[in-house]
Amino acid sequence: MSPEKDAGLPPPREPPGVPVLTGSMRPDECADLLSLVSGVKRPLEDVVADFLTRIPPERRLRFGAAINFVLKDKNMLRPAERLIAFAILRQVYSSQLENPFIPLLIHAACDETSDKPEWVFLQLLLNSTNGDNNREILRHSAADYLEESAYASQVLLTREQLERRYACKEVQPQPCTGSFRAATVRSAIPDPDVSQSCTDSSEISLAKSNRDNLITSLLQQTSLNGIGPQWIRPPPPRLEILERELQWLNLDNNHELLWDSSMCADTSRGAAIRDLVGKACKGPLSPAQQEQVLVELAKDWKLVYHCGMTPQKLPDLVEHNPLVAVEVLSKLINSADMDAYFDILVHMEMSLHSMEVVNRLTTAVDLPPGFIHDYISNCIRSCQNIKDKYMQNRLVRLVCVFLQSLIRNKIINVQDLFIEVQAFCIAFSRIREAAGLFRLLKSLE
Repeated sequence: MSPEKDAGLPPPREPPGVPVLTGSMRPDECADLLSLVSGVKRPLEDVVADFLTRIPPERRLRFGAAINFVLKDKNMLRPAERLIAFAILRQVYSSQLENPFIPLLIHAACDETSDKPEWVFLQLLLNSTNGDNNREILRHSAADYLEESAYASQVLLTREQLERRYACKEVQPQPCTGSFRAATVRSAIPDPDVSQSCTDSSEISLAKSNRDNLITSLLQQTSLNGIGPQWIRPPPPRLEILERELQWLNLDNNHELLWDSSMCADTSRGAAIRDLVGKACKGPLSPAQQEQVLVELAKDWKLVYHCGMTPQKLPDLVEHNPLVAVEVLSKLINSADMDAYFDILVHMEMSLHSMEVVNRLTTAVDLPPGFIHDYISNCIRSCQNIKDKYMQNRLVRLVCVFLQSLIRNKIINVQDLFIEVQAFCIAFSRIREAAGLFRLLKSLE
Protein backbone atom coordinates (compact mmCIF):
# COMPACT_ATOMS: atom_id res chain seq x y z
CA MET A 1 0.00 0.00 0.00
CA SER A 2 1.17 3.58 -0.53
CA PRO A 3 2.56 5.45 2.50
CA GLU A 4 0.83 8.40 4.13
CA LYS A 5 2.32 11.08 6.34
CA ASP A 6 3.20 8.51 9.00
CA ALA A 7 5.08 6.25 6.57
CA GLY A 8 8.66 5.56 7.62
CA LEU A 9 7.83 5.70 11.34
CA PRO A 10 8.08 2.52 13.40
CA PRO A 11 4.80 0.61 13.62
CA PRO A 12 2.65 1.54 16.63
CA ARG A 13 2.77 -0.61 19.70
CA GLU A 14 0.34 -3.48 19.38
CA PRO A 15 -2.17 -3.60 22.25
CA PRO A 16 -1.98 -6.73 24.40
CA GLY A 17 -4.69 -9.33 24.28
CA VAL A 18 -5.98 -8.69 20.75
CA PRO A 19 -6.94 -12.08 19.25
CA VAL A 20 -5.06 -12.92 16.07
CA LEU A 21 -6.10 -16.11 14.33
CA THR A 22 -4.25 -18.21 11.83
CA GLY A 23 -5.88 -19.28 8.61
CA SER A 24 -7.33 -17.30 5.73
CA MET A 25 -10.62 -15.68 4.80
CA ARG A 26 -13.04 -17.05 2.25
CA PRO A 27 -13.63 -14.98 -0.91
CA ASP A 28 -17.25 -14.21 0.06
CA GLU A 29 -16.12 -13.01 3.50
CA CYS A 30 -13.54 -10.68 1.93
CA ALA A 31 -16.24 -9.27 -0.33
CA ASP A 32 -18.57 -8.79 2.67
CA LEU A 33 -15.84 -6.96 4.63
CA LEU A 34 -15.09 -4.53 1.82
CA SER A 35 -18.78 -4.01 1.12
CA LEU A 36 -19.54 -3.19 4.76
CA VAL A 37 -16.70 -0.73 5.31
CA SER A 38 -17.43 1.08 2.04
CA GLY A 39 -20.82 2.33 3.27
CA VAL A 40 -19.40 5.56 4.66
CA LYS A 41 -22.67 7.52 4.18
CA ARG A 42 -24.94 4.88 5.70
CA PRO A 43 -25.94 5.08 9.38
CA LEU A 44 -23.60 3.00 11.46
CA GLU A 45 -26.49 1.04 12.98
CA ASP A 46 -27.47 -0.18 9.50
CA VAL A 47 -23.91 -1.33 8.81
CA VAL A 48 -23.75 -3.21 12.12
CA ALA A 49 -27.14 -4.81 11.43
CA ASP A 50 -25.90 -6.00 8.03
CA PHE A 51 -22.84 -7.47 9.67
CA LEU A 52 -24.89 -9.44 12.16
CA THR A 53 -27.12 -10.66 9.34
CA ARG A 54 -24.39 -11.71 6.94
CA ILE A 55 -21.84 -13.21 9.31
CA PRO A 56 -22.85 -16.24 11.40
CA PRO A 57 -21.81 -16.23 15.08
CA GLU A 58 -19.20 -18.95 14.65
CA ARG A 59 -17.33 -16.86 12.03
CA ARG A 60 -17.49 -13.48 13.77
CA LEU A 61 -14.29 -13.88 15.77
CA ARG A 62 -12.32 -14.74 12.61
CA PHE A 63 -14.00 -11.86 10.79
CA GLY A 64 -13.05 -9.51 13.63
CA ALA A 65 -9.45 -10.75 13.45
CA ALA A 66 -9.43 -9.87 9.75
CA ILE A 67 -10.68 -6.35 10.57
CA ASN A 68 -7.94 -6.08 13.16
CA PHE A 69 -5.43 -7.07 10.46
CA VAL A 70 -6.46 -4.33 8.01
CA LEU A 71 -6.68 -1.73 10.81
CA LYS A 72 -3.02 -2.23 11.75
CA ASP A 73 -1.91 -0.46 8.57
CA LYS A 74 -3.53 2.97 8.29
CA ASN A 75 -3.06 2.90 4.52
CA MET A 76 -5.39 -0.05 3.87
CA LEU A 77 -8.67 1.74 4.66
CA ARG A 78 -9.78 5.31 4.21
CA PRO A 79 -10.49 7.35 7.38
CA ALA A 80 -14.27 6.92 7.15
CA GLU A 81 -13.90 3.17 6.46
CA ARG A 82 -11.73 2.80 9.56
CA LEU A 83 -14.53 4.33 11.69
CA ILE A 84 -16.96 1.71 10.34
CA ALA A 85 -14.48 -1.07 11.14
CA PHE A 86 -14.09 0.16 14.73
CA ALA A 87 -17.86 0.43 15.13
CA ILE A 88 -18.29 -3.20 14.03
CA LEU A 89 -15.66 -4.41 16.50
CA ARG A 90 -17.37 -2.46 19.30
CA GLN A 91 -20.96 -3.48 18.57
CA VAL A 92 -20.58 -7.09 17.49
CA TYR A 93 -20.17 -8.17 21.15
CA SER A 94 -22.35 -5.48 22.72
CA SER A 95 -24.90 -8.06 23.90
CA GLN A 96 -22.24 -10.20 25.59
CA LEU A 97 -20.15 -9.74 28.69
CA GLU A 98 -16.84 -10.28 26.94
CA ASN A 99 -15.49 -8.26 24.02
CA PRO A 100 -12.03 -9.50 22.93
CA PHE A 101 -11.43 -6.34 20.88
CA ILE A 102 -11.67 -3.82 23.74
CA PRO A 103 -7.85 -3.65 24.15
CA LEU A 104 -7.56 -2.73 20.46
CA LEU A 105 -10.24 -0.04 20.75
CA ILE A 106 -8.65 1.48 23.89
CA HIS A 107 -5.24 1.53 22.23
CA ALA A 108 -6.61 3.23 19.10
CA ALA A 109 -8.63 5.71 21.19
CA CYS A 110 -5.41 6.93 22.84
CA ASP A 111 -3.21 6.87 19.75
CA GLU A 112 -2.44 10.54 19.12
CA THR A 113 -0.61 9.69 15.88
CA SER A 114 -3.96 8.93 14.28
CA ASP A 115 -6.28 11.54 12.79
CA LYS A 116 -8.25 13.41 15.43
CA PRO A 117 -11.73 12.30 14.16
CA GLU A 118 -10.68 8.67 14.60
CA TRP A 119 -9.63 8.67 18.24
CA VAL A 120 -12.42 11.11 19.23
CA PHE A 121 -14.99 8.79 17.59
CA LEU A 122 -13.55 5.85 19.52
CA GLN A 123 -13.80 7.85 22.74
CA LEU A 124 -17.51 8.43 21.96
CA LEU A 125 -18.01 4.70 21.39
CA LEU A 126 -16.19 3.67 24.57
CA ASN A 127 -17.89 6.35 26.73
CA SER A 128 -21.43 5.38 25.67
CA THR A 129 -22.42 3.43 28.77
CA ASN A 130 -26.18 3.31 28.26
CA GLY A 131 -28.26 2.19 25.30
CA ASP A 132 -29.68 5.63 24.46
CA ASN A 133 -26.22 7.19 24.02
CA ASN A 134 -25.08 4.22 21.99
CA ARG A 135 -28.07 4.39 19.66
CA GLU A 136 -27.60 8.14 19.23
CA ILE A 137 -23.99 7.63 18.09
CA LEU A 138 -24.94 4.88 15.65
CA ARG A 139 -27.65 6.98 13.99
CA HIS A 140 -24.97 9.02 12.21
CA SER A 141 -22.77 7.88 9.34
CA ALA A 142 -18.98 7.59 9.35
CA ALA A 143 -18.74 10.55 6.99
CA ASP A 144 -20.60 12.71 9.55
CA TYR A 145 -17.92 12.06 12.18
CA LEU A 146 -15.19 13.37 9.91
CA GLU A 147 -16.59 16.88 10.35
CA GLU A 148 -15.11 18.89 13.22
CA SER A 149 -18.51 19.91 14.59
CA ALA A 150 -19.15 16.30 15.56
CA TYR A 151 -16.30 16.12 18.07
CA ALA A 152 -15.35 19.69 18.94
CA SER A 153 -16.75 19.52 22.49
CA GLN A 154 -15.87 15.89 23.28
CA VAL A 155 -14.05 15.30 26.61
CA LEU A 156 -11.21 12.79 26.12
CA LEU A 157 -10.20 10.22 28.72
CA THR A 158 -6.70 8.88 29.29
CA ARG A 159 -5.68 5.29 28.66
CA GLU A 160 -5.66 4.54 32.40
CA GLN A 161 -9.20 5.91 32.82
CA LEU A 162 -10.51 3.82 29.94
CA GLU A 163 -8.81 0.68 31.24
CA ARG A 164 -10.30 1.21 34.72
CA ARG A 165 -13.69 1.84 33.15
CA TYR A 166 -13.76 -1.53 31.41
CA ALA A 167 -11.92 -3.58 33.99
CA CYS A 168 -15.15 -4.85 35.58
CA LYS A 169 -17.28 -5.00 32.42
CA GLU A 170 -15.01 -6.44 29.77
CA VAL A 171 -12.94 -9.56 30.42
CA GLN A 172 -9.48 -9.42 28.88
CA PRO A 173 -8.99 -12.41 26.57
CA GLN A 174 -6.27 -14.95 27.04
CA PRO A 175 -3.30 -14.55 24.69
CA CYS A 176 -3.73 -16.68 21.60
CA THR A 177 -0.03 -16.77 20.73
CA GLY A 178 3.18 -17.89 22.34
CA SER A 179 6.43 -16.19 23.15
CA PHE A 180 7.33 -15.94 19.45
CA ARG A 181 4.57 -13.37 18.82
CA ALA A 182 6.98 -10.46 19.29
CA ALA A 183 9.31 -11.91 16.62
CA THR A 184 6.71 -12.09 13.85
CA VAL A 185 6.93 -9.93 10.74
CA ARG A 186 3.81 -8.19 9.46
CA SER A 187 2.24 -9.65 6.35
CA ALA A 188 1.71 -6.19 4.77
CA ILE A 189 4.20 -3.36 4.49
CA PRO A 190 3.75 0.05 2.78
CA ASP A 191 5.07 0.49 -0.76
CA PRO A 192 6.97 3.80 -1.02
CA ASP A 193 6.87 3.70 -4.84
CA VAL A 194 3.05 3.88 -5.09
CA SER A 195 1.67 7.42 -5.28
CA GLN A 196 -1.50 8.37 -3.45
CA SER A 197 -2.43 11.36 -5.57
CA CYS A 198 -5.58 10.86 -7.68
CA THR A 199 -6.59 13.61 -10.07
CA ASP A 200 -9.93 12.40 -11.41
CA SER A 201 -12.71 10.00 -10.60
CA SER A 202 -11.42 7.30 -12.95
CA GLU A 203 -8.09 7.24 -11.12
CA ILE A 204 -9.88 7.14 -7.76
CA SER A 205 -11.97 4.22 -8.94
CA LEU A 206 -8.89 2.42 -10.24
CA ALA A 207 -6.99 3.02 -6.97
CA LYS A 208 -9.94 1.67 -4.94
CA SER A 209 -10.17 -1.37 -7.19
CA ASN A 210 -6.46 -2.08 -6.78
CA ARG A 211 -6.76 -1.57 -3.04
CA ASP A 212 -9.67 -4.01 -2.77
CA ASN A 213 -7.84 -6.62 -4.82
CA LEU A 214 -4.76 -6.29 -2.66
CA ILE A 215 -6.66 -6.58 0.62
CA THR A 216 -8.54 -9.61 -0.70
CA SER A 217 -5.28 -11.24 -1.75
CA LEU A 218 -3.70 -10.61 1.64
CA LEU A 219 -6.65 -11.97 3.58
CA GLN A 220 -6.85 -15.11 1.43
CA GLN A 221 -3.18 -15.97 0.98
CA THR A 222 -1.41 -14.80 4.15
CA SER A 223 -1.69 -15.64 7.80
CA LEU A 224 -3.44 -13.00 9.87
CA ASN A 225 -0.92 -13.79 12.58
CA GLY A 226 1.99 -12.52 10.45
CA ILE A 227 5.12 -14.32 9.35
CA GLY A 228 6.77 -15.76 12.44
CA PRO A 229 9.69 -18.07 13.21
CA GLN A 230 9.05 -21.78 13.29
CA TRP A 231 8.92 -23.53 16.61
CA ILE A 232 12.12 -25.36 17.51
CA ARG A 233 11.23 -28.98 18.08
CA PRO A 234 13.04 -30.70 20.96
CA PRO A 235 15.34 -33.59 20.00
CA PRO A 236 13.87 -37.05 20.42
CA PRO A 237 14.83 -38.98 23.57
CA ARG A 238 17.83 -41.23 23.37
CA LEU A 239 17.29 -44.95 23.25
CA GLU A 240 18.59 -47.21 25.95
CA ILE A 241 22.11 -48.50 25.42
CA LEU A 242 22.34 -52.22 24.86
CA GLU A 243 24.98 -54.37 26.51
CA ARG A 244 26.98 -55.06 23.34
CA GLU A 245 26.56 -51.54 21.95
CA LEU A 246 29.49 -49.14 21.81
CA GLN A 247 29.14 -46.15 24.10
CA TRP A 248 30.28 -42.60 23.47
CA LEU A 249 32.92 -41.60 25.99
CA ASN A 250 33.24 -37.97 27.11
CA LEU A 251 36.86 -37.74 28.21
CA ASP A 252 37.89 -35.24 30.84
CA ASN A 253 39.62 -32.20 29.33
CA ASN A 254 42.29 -31.05 31.73
CA HIS A 255 44.42 -29.12 29.27
CA GLU A 256 45.96 -25.95 30.59
CA LEU A 257 45.03 -22.76 28.79
CA LEU A 258 47.79 -20.62 27.29
CA TRP A 259 47.22 -16.89 27.36
CA ASP A 260 48.24 -14.82 24.33
CA SER A 261 49.71 -11.67 25.85
CA SER A 262 49.66 -9.89 22.49
CA MET A 263 45.89 -10.28 22.14
CA CYS A 264 43.99 -6.98 21.95
CA ALA A 265 47.31 -5.06 22.05
CA ASP A 266 47.64 -1.88 20.03
CA THR A 267 49.57 -2.88 16.92
CA SER A 268 49.64 0.59 15.37
CA ARG A 269 53.18 1.92 15.51
CA GLY A 270 53.84 5.51 16.46
CA ALA A 271 50.25 6.35 17.42
CA ALA A 272 51.31 8.45 20.43
CA ILE A 273 54.18 10.23 18.71
CA ARG A 274 52.06 10.83 15.61
CA ASP A 275 49.54 12.63 17.76
CA LEU A 276 52.23 14.71 19.49
CA VAL A 277 53.95 15.69 16.24
CA GLY A 278 50.60 16.71 14.80
CA LYS A 279 50.03 18.97 17.81
CA ALA A 280 53.59 20.32 17.55
CA CYS A 281 52.87 21.57 14.02
CA LYS A 282 49.89 23.55 15.32
CA GLY A 283 51.29 25.11 18.49
CA PRO A 284 53.95 24.89 21.21
CA LEU A 285 54.08 21.66 23.20
CA SER A 286 54.40 21.57 26.95
CA PRO A 287 57.80 20.58 28.38
CA ALA A 288 56.41 17.16 29.34
CA GLN A 289 55.12 16.55 25.81
CA GLN A 290 58.44 17.63 24.27
CA GLU A 291 60.26 15.24 26.60
CA GLN A 292 57.90 12.41 25.59
CA VAL A 293 58.70 12.95 21.89
CA LEU A 294 62.44 12.92 22.57
CA VAL A 295 62.17 9.76 24.70
CA GLU A 296 60.06 7.88 22.15
CA LEU A 297 62.45 8.73 19.31
CA ALA A 298 65.42 7.77 21.46
CA LYS A 299 63.87 4.35 22.11
CA ASP A 300 63.13 3.64 18.46
CA TRP A 301 64.39 6.12 15.86
CA LYS A 302 62.38 4.35 13.14
CA LEU A 303 59.21 5.79 14.66
CA VAL A 304 60.11 9.00 12.84
CA TYR A 305 58.82 7.34 9.67
CA HIS A 306 55.42 6.74 11.35
CA CYS A 307 54.90 10.17 12.92
CA GLY A 308 53.21 11.72 9.90
CA MET A 309 55.94 14.29 9.23
CA THR A 310 56.20 15.79 5.71
CA PRO A 311 58.38 18.56 4.23
CA GLN A 312 55.31 20.82 3.94
CA LYS A 313 54.79 20.68 7.73
CA LEU A 314 58.39 21.55 8.56
CA PRO A 315 58.06 25.40 8.68
CA ASP A 316 55.25 25.18 11.25
CA LEU A 317 57.16 22.65 13.33
CA VAL A 318 60.31 24.84 13.29
CA GLU A 319 58.46 27.96 14.41
CA HIS A 320 56.40 26.30 17.17
CA ASN A 321 58.80 23.62 18.49
CA PRO A 322 62.39 24.01 17.23
CA LEU A 323 63.79 21.35 19.60
CA VAL A 324 61.33 18.76 18.27
CA ALA A 325 62.21 19.81 14.71
CA VAL A 326 65.92 19.23 15.40
CA GLU A 327 65.22 15.76 16.80
CA VAL A 328 62.98 14.77 13.89
CA LEU A 329 65.39 16.08 11.22
CA SER A 330 68.38 14.39 12.85
CA LYS A 331 66.53 11.05 12.64
CA LEU A 332 65.53 11.71 9.02
CA ILE A 333 69.06 12.61 7.89
CA ASN A 334 69.38 9.38 5.85
CA SER A 335 65.85 9.56 4.46
CA ALA A 336 65.31 9.76 0.70
CA ASP A 337 63.19 12.90 1.31
CA MET A 338 65.92 14.75 3.22
CA ASP A 339 66.76 16.93 0.20
CA ALA A 340 63.18 18.22 0.25
CA TYR A 341 63.54 19.09 3.94
CA PHE A 342 66.81 20.94 3.23
CA ASP A 343 65.15 22.85 0.40
CA ILE A 344 62.33 23.91 2.73
CA LEU A 345 64.82 25.13 5.38
CA VAL A 346 66.76 27.15 2.81
CA HIS A 347 63.75 28.94 1.35
CA MET A 348 61.60 29.41 4.45
CA GLU A 349 61.40 32.80 6.09
CA MET A 350 64.47 33.50 8.20
CA SER A 351 63.86 33.64 11.95
CA LEU A 352 65.56 32.98 15.27
CA HIS A 353 64.01 29.51 15.43
CA SER A 354 65.11 28.49 11.94
CA MET A 355 68.72 29.58 12.68
CA GLU A 356 68.56 27.73 16.01
CA VAL A 357 67.44 24.55 14.21
CA VAL A 358 70.22 24.79 11.63
CA ASN A 359 72.82 25.61 14.28
CA ARG A 360 71.83 22.60 16.40
CA LEU A 361 71.77 20.35 13.36
CA THR A 362 75.32 21.33 12.46
CA THR A 363 76.53 19.95 15.80
CA ALA A 364 74.24 16.88 15.80
CA VAL A 365 74.76 15.47 12.28
CA ASP A 366 76.94 16.01 9.26
CA LEU A 367 75.15 18.44 6.99
CA PRO A 368 75.96 18.82 3.29
CA PRO A 369 78.26 21.86 2.78
CA GLY A 370 76.08 23.03 -0.08
CA PHE A 371 73.05 23.27 2.20
CA ILE A 372 74.92 25.37 4.80
CA HIS A 373 76.25 27.75 2.12
CA ASP A 374 72.78 28.14 0.58
CA TYR A 375 71.26 28.81 4.00
CA ILE A 376 73.88 31.49 4.84
CA SER A 377 73.33 33.16 1.47
CA ASN A 378 69.57 33.20 2.09
CA CYS A 379 70.12 34.79 5.53
CA ILE A 380 72.31 37.53 4.00
CA ARG A 381 69.76 38.27 1.27
CA SER A 382 66.95 38.41 3.82
CA CYS A 383 68.84 41.03 5.83
CA GLN A 384 69.49 43.09 2.72
CA ASN A 385 65.89 42.97 1.45
CA ILE A 386 64.07 43.91 4.65
CA LYS A 387 62.83 47.53 4.71
CA ASP A 388 62.12 48.02 8.39
CA LYS A 389 65.34 49.35 9.98
CA TYR A 390 64.59 48.00 13.43
CA MET A 391 63.85 44.50 12.16
CA GLN A 392 66.86 44.74 9.83
CA ASN A 393 69.24 45.54 12.65
CA ARG A 394 67.76 42.75 14.77
CA LEU A 395 68.16 40.14 12.01
CA VAL A 396 71.71 41.32 11.21
CA ARG A 397 72.73 40.75 14.85
CA LEU A 398 71.18 37.26 14.76
CA VAL A 399 72.97 36.36 11.53
CA CYS A 400 76.30 37.64 12.82
CA VAL A 401 76.04 35.62 16.02
CA PHE A 402 75.00 32.58 13.98
CA LEU A 403 77.99 32.94 11.61
CA GLN A 404 80.45 33.43 14.48
CA SER A 405 79.18 30.20 16.07
CA LEU A 406 79.66 28.29 12.81
CA ILE A 407 83.16 29.72 12.29
CA ARG A 408 84.39 29.08 15.84
CA ASN A 409 83.03 25.50 15.78
CA LYS A 410 84.68 24.98 12.38
CA ILE A 411 81.40 23.94 10.83
CA ILE A 412 82.05 25.91 7.66
CA ASN A 413 85.16 26.79 5.72
CA VAL A 414 85.17 30.55 5.89
CA GLN A 415 87.29 30.85 2.75
CA ASP A 416 84.39 29.50 0.64
CA LEU A 417 82.18 32.39 1.75
CA PHE A 418 84.82 34.97 2.61
CA ILE A 419 83.94 37.52 -0.04
CA GLU A 420 80.17 37.30 0.52
CA VAL A 421 80.42 37.47 4.32
CA GLN A 422 83.00 40.29 4.19
CA ALA A 423 80.71 42.37 1.97
CA PHE A 424 77.87 41.71 4.41
CA CYS A 425 79.98 42.94 7.37
CA ILE A 426 81.09 46.08 5.52
CA ALA A 427 77.47 46.88 4.50
CA PHE A 428 76.33 46.71 8.14
CA SER A 429 79.55 47.85 9.83
CA ARG A 430 77.59 50.32 11.97
CA ILE A 431 76.22 47.38 13.93
CA ARG A 432 78.53 46.13 16.66
CA GLU A 433 78.00 42.40 15.94
CA ALA A 434 78.84 42.95 12.24
CA ALA A 435 82.04 44.74 13.20
CA GLY A 436 82.96 41.86 15.53
CA LEU A 437 82.35 39.34 12.75
CA PHE A 438 84.56 41.40 10.41
CA ARG A 439 87.43 41.36 12.93
CA LEU A 440 87.02 37.56 13.26
CA LEU A 441 87.34 37.22 9.50
CA LYS A 442 90.50 39.33 9.44
CA SER A 443 92.05 37.21 12.17
CA LEU A 444 91.58 34.10 10.04
CA GLU A 445 93.31 35.45 6.95
